[in-house]
Amino acid sequence: MMNKVRTVLTIVGLVTLLSGCSGETNANEDEQRQAATTALITDTNGVDDRSFNQSAWEGMVEWGKENDLEQGNEGYQYFQSSNEADYIPNIDQALNAGFKTIFGIGFQLKDAIEEEAMNNPDNNFVMVDEVIKGADNVTSATFQSNQAAYLAGIAASYTTKTNVVGFIGGVQVSLIESFDAGFQQGVKDGAEALGKDIKIINQYAGAFDAPDKGRTIAQGIYGQDADIIYAAAGATGNGMFQEAKSLNETSDEKEKVWVIGVDRDQEEEGNYTKGDEKANFTLTSTLKEVGSVVNDLATKANKDDFPGGEHIVYGLEEDAVGLTDGNLSDEAKQAVKEAREKIIAEEIKVDNTLN
Repeated sequence: MMNKVRTVLTIVGLVTLLSGCSGETNANEDEQRQAATTALITDTNGVDDRSFNQSAWEGMVEWGKENDLEQGNEGYQYFQSSNEADYIPNIDQALNAGFKTIFGIGFQLKDAIEEEAMNNPDNNFVMVDEVIKGADNVTSATFQSNQAAYLAGIAASYTTKTNVVGFIGGVQVSLIESFDAGFQQGVKDGAEALGKDIKIINQYAGAFDAPDKGRTIAQGIYGQDADIIYAAAGATGNGMFQEAKSLNETSDEKEKVWVIGVDRDQEEEGNYTKGDEKANFTLTSTLKEVGSVVNDLATKANKDDFPGGEHIVYGLEEDAVGLTDGNLSDEAKQAVKEAREKIIAEEIKVDNTLN
């Protein structure tokens, strides 16, 4: 009888121990799942803008694959904003769904991220392309886009045949002016090295989601003999591509016009057909490795190493911004390479504001 009692007690103890372990395991899994869940809040351009938001989303998707996570509440998700009034409701929706780390993509989300971070101190927030100070649960990630824009200016100066180039900005705010300033400085320095006199035409659309307006502006700039336009204008810049495609499909090769893409490699958007020949009009693209930064910070959050309260600046030295080879000549590539090295060595200081 005594042996039977001991056996029963042993079995009960073993079951209790296993139940306890199972409970701890489930709790740990739930905690790990919550730490891993990550949401991306877009600005009004959405994840298919062929630019900034798309790059961020591609980085999050890659992060999900690397961590065996799927799109949805158990892994990662995006919340698309149709207008600025959607920002806070989208963040609330992500929080209510249990997402632990929230990425705000684009400077337009600053106020919304700042408010929600203050109201939700147990969540991680990332502000991409703007700076939020004094919040321990917010990491600010910004890019030295002016450095990449400078390289684009060098490339343009070595490529233009008409000696007229253009820049299209979205909304005229300091962030977009930094692209403009870097580009203009690069064009001027390149022109000086080549002994050229290059005219720069710049114009702002006042919006990031107006491709029709972008096309109208591009028509005007190309109409003033520009053969290269660089746009930092979100979806508004898609209108520049539309106009360049139309011009190149209906004009002689000697009158070819070029575009310079922004934030991601936009070479594919420059494909067109002239007669039976396939060609491309994307001269090059300035890169902003938003996706890599999203991946990096999501990984840190997942490893409980989230750099809350920090402002991290990414530039050429970190390979976070750059310029594609695209359709550049060997001479232009060499000039860009030398300029890049000088910027990293601090021999060239690139402007980030318009004089």
